[in-house]
Amino acid sequence: MNNIIVYDTTLRDGSQAEGVFFSLQDKIDIALRLDDLGVDYVEGGYPGSNPKDRDFFQKIAAHELSHARIVAFGSTRRADRKAEDDQGLRALLDAGTKVVTIVAKGWDLHVKEVLRVPLETNLEMVSDSVKFLKSHGKEVFVDIEHFFDGYKSDARYALKVLKTATSSGADGVVLCDTNGGSLPSDIFEAVKKARRQVKVPLGIHAHNDCDMAVANTLTAVDAGVTHVQGTINGFGERCGNADLCSIIPNLALKKGLGCLDQDKLKKLTEVSRYVNEVANLAPRSNQPFVGVSAFAHKGGLHVDAIRKNRSTYEHISPEAVGNERRILISELSGNATLLAKTSRHDITGDKELMRKILRQVQDRENKGYHYESAEASFEILVLKTLGKHKRFFDLVGYRAIVERHDGLPVTEATIKINVNGVEELTASEGDGPVNALDAALRKALEKFYPNIKDMRLVDFKVRVIDPKDGTAAKVRVIIQSQDHQDIWGTVGVSGNIIEASWEALVDSIEYKLLKDEERAAQPKATAAKEGPQ
Repeated sequence: MNNIIVYDTTLRDGSQAEGVFFSLQDKIDIALRLDDLGVDYVEGGYPGSNPKDRDFFQKIAAHELSHARIVAFGSTRRADRKAEDDQGLRALLDAGTKVVTIVAKGWDLHVKEVLRVPLETNLEMVSDSVKFLKSHGKEVFVDIEHFFDGYKSDARYALKVLKTATSSGADGVVLCDTNGGSLPSDIFEAVKKARRQVKVPLGIHAHNDCDMAVANTLTAVDAGVTHVQGTINGFGERCGNADLCSIIPNLALKKGLGCLDQDKLKKLTEVSRYVNEVANLAPRSNQPFVGVSAFAHKGGLHVDAIRKNRSTYEHISPEAVGNERRILISELSGNATLLAKTSRHDITGDKELMRKILRQVQDRENKGYHYESAEASFEILVLKTLGKHKRFFDLVGYRAIVERHDGLPVTEATIKINVNGVEELTASEGDGPVNALDAALRKALEKFYPNIKDMRLVDFKVRVIDPKDGTAAKVRVIIQSQDHQDIWGTVGVSGNIIEASWEALVDSIEYKLLKDEERAAQPKATAAKEGPQ
């Protein structure tokens, strides 16, 4: 049994974030990922509010979950209805889940000015709702909305709501910092007081309006909370909810509290990136624990120290949360960085060659190149410097035409390439010149290298290097590509955006072909080394 219960509300509270939309299938897929991660409770939505959430509970019931319990969310009965006649409570029963969560008002201001009922009536609404749901065999959690604001306003009444919920049979009560305006000291004091009032498990649900949601959650645990709520990547209304991707590793790795098995914890980065992808949102590179920059090292002194002892600049092992260390190349790089990045080429003893690579990096960055997000282009640069670069094809020429027909732009690209003495001419249309060039190049290469069908372009960024030159300024294009195994970045720089894009595209495809060739050669090399059996 875990020391701390993890309750995920990405599918309900997280979906209320600006710019986040989950289809029904998205919700099903995310719920299954959360179950595989080892989350204890997955709040699926508000069946009383919309048909999609009602459909979710029907469809998720057809899936056999290994760990998580699905939760339907609602609110206490309306003031003018009996519990048995309340449509919202009926919707919770119809959802068919074994667990339900209802939200109750814990701030006297909301009772008076939002519900506009006497304080005692709010208590009756809480009590009636809990008893009704318990009479139907449900496990019931009560989220006390605005508990901490209510505690500051009228602590006696806020605690009375808490005790009413527990005396009516609630299995757990969750203290909510709904406005996200509390500080850790506020949280600690109120949770300590609440802990002395009730015997059922206490939970915490923190919003991030003061950038304190994770800190407030961990403080609440220190004060006696055993149930934590949050969302993957901190999705949520306004500034978001407490980020489970930070809460979980802090609990497990810093506080030594059981919440996920170690093997499950290693899936955290994968789940974080999966939810971002489903939500069609760019991941936060500097997100703690799971961001691509969380264990990235750039300064030469840092890299030198990391090579000697990883704990010098890493507070945990990246692998513990399924992430990885990255050594960044830039004009700030020193020998230690180059040693780390070129270790597989075994050039440690060649100081002149190391200096040559470093000079090339610094010279190219001075021209606008940028290798932090383009490690594949750096690898190709190293191979060219070593004289080991293999050209998989040569460009004979290309042409991109943009025309306007019936009020819409139409783009066509034509490419002629040479592969081992064989010329190939292809044309393709696209949404723009870069897309058309990419499609034409792939079409030309697929007959020679069918494995490039596995790769796709996942991000395309253009940056003006020197804005004072206006439309004549050089641009830097960063392309991110992906296949079934890896994600890699490449860079191109030119005064012509098409040429810069072409350079990055060529590096991207060459890197794909290079790594596939190396991967295919590895089993053969191993077999040759082992010899006949």
